[in-house]
Amino acid sequence: MSISERTAPQLITCATLTKPADFSLFGGADSLTEGKRSPRRTFLPNGDHDASVYPAPPQDPSDFLWLMNEEPHRTRRMAIMKAHPEVTKLMGHEPLTKYVVLGVVLLQLGVAVALRHTAYISPLFLFCAYAIGGTANHNLFLAIHEITHNLAFRTIAPNKLLAIFANLPIGIPYSAAFKGYHIEHHKYMGQDGIDTDLPTRFELLCLNNVLGKVFFATFQILFYALRPTFVRSQRLTHWHFLNIISQLVFNFFLVTTFGVRPLVYLIASSFFAGSLHPCAGHFIAEHYLWDGMEQETFSYYGWLNVLAYNVGYHNEHHDFPSIPWTRLAALRALAPEFYDTIPAHPSWPMVTINFIRDPEVGVFARVKRLSKQAQEKAAKEAKVNAVSEESDKSE
Repeated sequence: MSISERTAPQLITCATLTKPADFSLFGGADSLTEGKRSPRRTFLPNGDHDASVYPAPPQDPSDFLWLMNEEPHRTRRMAIMKAHPEVTKLMGHEPLTKYVVLGVVLLQLGVAVALRHTAYISPLFLFCAYAIGGTANHNLFLAIHEITHNLAFRTIAPNKLLAIFANLPIGIPYSAAFKGYHIEHHKYMGQDGIDTDLPTRFELLCLNNVLGKVFFATFQILFYALRPTFVRSQRLTHWHFLNIISQLVFNFFLVTTFGVRPLVYLIASSFFAGSLHPCAGHFIAEHYLWDGMEQETFSYYGWLNVLAYNVGYHNEHHDFPSIPWTRLAALRALAPEFYDTIPAHPSWPMVTINFIRDPEVGVFARVKRLSKQAQEKAAKEAKVNAVSEESDKSE
């Protein structure tokens, strides 16, 4: 091959930078980027970060990824306990949690009261609601997540009471309901109709485009709040009523004592905490599928974990939900052969950005499984259809 022949592709590429491309040279392609994939988004924690190397082909965006296998965390938990039986020493409650919760609650109340004379749409009010309030209330979201696993105290009642206390600056009562839905998320991960962390078919049909993803990322806190009520109802308990009454009394006291603006600040903080906030990237990072892989849980090991009860250690958390936030890093260090071989996200903020702009990921990028009841129903229908076909053939 001559030098001119070897350099022809480079010359064509350079020419396209200065004048319109000659599409007669590209075999009928309608775009110079046709067939090219988005850069890779997830990488091994200590591995090569080559964004041009893909672990799998892209997922079909027209539907969720339906799998028949078991969720991966039980299997990995058993393997780790066999290889490292000392892992059980990491389990148990973390006394530090209640003090962190108290500090963040007092911080939010202090800022809310301090802004009681500040206009809603002033730059100071909005900045505080986003930067301080959004970060603080996101921290409280994840405190409630931690407490849901009974990891603040040894017994159940103090954990539930602390979750209700942590709920107060959020402005809307949800801690009691969250526990039921979240435990089901762990026990029945990916099961359609049970795991309310999964997007619905309606969300897939309506939000499977760039504008839809912008809307979803902006208002995702509302999706997580409202979706469970449509997918799976809960039986109300005295803890639900205590949560609701405590929140209403707190809100009433706050408004009658300091005016409505502190409450507006707290609710705005909760909205920003679950919207386009750097920490809110974890909602999408945790269980959405990336880079065409069937890996349904991703970790993140960056510094934002300091503000978020180490929820970025999400594979570790799902493998061992009885290990508190302060010891998840120790779990990873104990079993690097299990965790350093799993791709992870390098950034939470970039997760949100890539979710919106990347056509290879979207609302469709979730693993779903049929529930046990749905599998049994499908098996019965298949058996009935088989009997019907046999009778038709005999006739």
